Amino acid sequence: MSGSLVAAISLVLFFIGYRYYSKFLAEKIYRLDPNYITPAHRLKDGVDYVPANKYVLWGHHFTSIAGAAPIVGPAIAVYWGWVPAMMWVVLGTIFAAGVHDFGVLVLSVRNKSQSIGTIADKMIGKRAKILFLFIILILVLMVNAVFAWVISNLFISFPASVLSIFIQIPLAVWIGYRTYKGTGSMIIPAIIVLVVMYFTAIIASYVPALQIDLVRYFGGEASTVLFGLSGVEMSFFVWIMILMIYVYIASTLPVWTLLQPRDLINSYQLLLGLFILYLGLFITNPGISAPPTNQAADDVSWFPLLFITIACGAISGFHGLVSSGTTAKQLDKETDARFIGYLGAVGEGALALITIVAVVTYFNTTGEFLAHYHSFEEAGATGLNVFVEGAAQLATGLLIPLEVAQTIIAVIVISFAATTLDTSVRLMRYIINELGQTYNIQPFTRLHVSTFIAVGASAALVLIPEGPRGLGSGGYLLWPLFGTSNQLLAAISLLILTIWLKRKGRSIVYTLVPLIFLLFMTIWAMSEQLLFDWSGMGETDGNLLLFVFGSIILSFAIWIILEAIQLARKFSVEQSESE
Repeated sequence: MSGSLVAAISLVLFFIGYRYYSKFLAEKIYRLDPNYITPAHRLKDGVDYVPANKYVLWGHHFTSIAGAAPIVGPAIAVYWGWVPAMMWVVLGTIFAAGVHDFGVLVLSVRNKSQSIGTIADKMIGKRAKILFLFIILILVLMVNAVFAWVISNLFISFPASVLSIFIQIPLAVWIGYRTYKGTGSMIIPAIIVLVVMYFTAIIASYVPALQIDLVRYFGGEASTVLFGLSGVEMSFFVWIMILMIYVYIASTLPVWTLLQPRDLINSYQLLLGLFILYLGLFITNPGISAPPTNQAADDVSWFPLLFITIACGAISGFHGLVSSGTTAKQLDKETDARFIGYLGAVGEGALALITIVAVVTYFNTTGEFLAHYHSFEEAGATGLNVFVEGAAQLATGLLIPLEVAQTIIAVIVISFAATTLDTSVRLMRYIINELGQTYNIQPFTRLHVSTFIAVGASAALVLIPEGPRGLGSGGYLLWPLFGTSNQLLAAISLLILTIWLKRKGRSIVYTLVPLIFLLFMTIWAMSEQLLFDWSGMGETDGNLLLFVFGSIILSFAIWIILEAIQLARKFSVEQSESE
C-alpha cells in the first residue's frame, strides 16, 4: 500500500469535514453571530484579554494544542497496525475533535471567556464545578510533567536542536514589543526568525561546538555526576530545571510579549514542517511496511486502549482548556471561532496523520517493523524518536540531508511541546486562581503564588517518581494516565456543551454521539487499567502514583456525570410541567 495514497484520501476527507460539516455546525448548531461583542473587546486589559487577528490567534491555538501529544500517541498506537490508528484519527478529527474544540470555544465566548470548569457551575452546579476544576488541575499538572519530559528527552537525543530553540525566545520578545508599540506587523519578522532558527539548526548539525550536549559535558551516559546521578539523569535534571524557570517567566508575561509572537513563529514552523513532510511523502511515495493490523500484538488489546492512546490528533480534553482558557480571551469576532476551533482540530489531525505515515513507512520490511515494535512498552519508549527519524527520511525527498532534517524535525517538535507547556502552566495558574476565589484563599489568587505552585508541583511530579529511566521518569510513567484523563475531560466538556445546546432548544445529536462513544471507551479503558495494571492485582506489579491519580479522576468524572443525569431529569420534569 502506498503511504501517499492513504494520506491523500485522508486529507480529502479532512477538507470535506471543514468545508461542509463545520459550516453546518456554525450556521445551524452553534449559530455564530458576526455582531456579537467578544470578551476580548468587552474585557480588554492588555494582558490576557487582547483581540488578535484570526490568523495570529489560529497560530497560537494550533501550536498550543499541537504539542508532542499528536505525535507521541499515534507513534505508539501503530503498534496495533496502521489501519485502526488511521481510522480513529480521521473519523475522530471530523466528528469529535472539530465539534468539541469549536463548540467549547463558542460556549466560552458566550460566557465571558470563562474556563470550561467555571461554566460547569452554571450548567450543572457548584459541586460539578469544583470536581471539574480538580480534574482539570490534575490533567494540566500531568501535561506539564509529560511535556517537560518530552522536551528534555529531545534535547538529550538531538543536542543540535537546542541552540535554535534558545535563539527563538529573545527574537519572539522583540517581535512582540515591536508589534505592541505599533511599529509593524508580526508576519515578516516571524518569517525572518524562522529563517534564523533553521540556519542555526543547519550549522549546528555539522558543528559539534554548537551542539549543547549536556550528556557529553557530564562525561557520557555511563559517568557518575552529583549525588550518584548518571550523565543522562543529571542532564534531565538540568533541562527540567531550565524549563521550569522558563515557563514560570513565560506564563506570567502579558500574552503579547512572548506567547502571541512565538506562537505565530511556531505556527509557521508547523505549516512549513507539514508542507515539507507531505511534499516529501508525495515525492518519495514510500510503501507502508507496517501491517494493517498487527496480529502479534497480544500483550495489550487495542480495544478500547487505542482510543486513549491517540487522544490529541483525534479528540482531546486539553483542547477545550486552551479554547476556553486562552483562545476565547483573544477572539476578535465570534465568526472566527469556526476557522480557529474546527480548522485547528483538522490541523492537528493532519499532524497525527503524517506521524502515522512517517512511522509505518520508515522500516524497510514488515519484519523490521515487528522487530522494533515487539511490545507495547517498547512502542511507548521509542515511538517519538522513530517519528523524528521517519519524518527526516521523508524530508530527504526534498534533497535535505538526513542529519539536517533530523535536527529541524526535532526543533519543530520541541517548539510545539514548549508552546503547550507554557500554555498549560498559564492554564494551571488560572485554575489555582479560581480555586482561591471559590474557597477564599487569598494567596492562591495572586499571580506569583499561583504560578510558583504550578511550576513547583510540575517539577516535583516529573522528577520525584522512580521509574525505569531513572531521574525524570515521571513524565514517561504518566503517559498512560494522560490519555485516559484527557479523554474523560473531553467527554465531560461535550456533556456541558450538550446541556447548553439542549437549553437553547437546538439539536444535541452532534455532540451527544461522540460524548457517548468517548465516555464508554474511556471509562472502560480506565477501569481496566485501574483494576489490572495499576492496582497490582493483575499480572503487573502495579503503580501507586497512577492508581491514586486515576482513581481520583475516574471518581470525580462519574460524580459529574451523575450530577448531569440528575439535572437532566429535573429539567425534563420542569419542561413537561410547563407544557
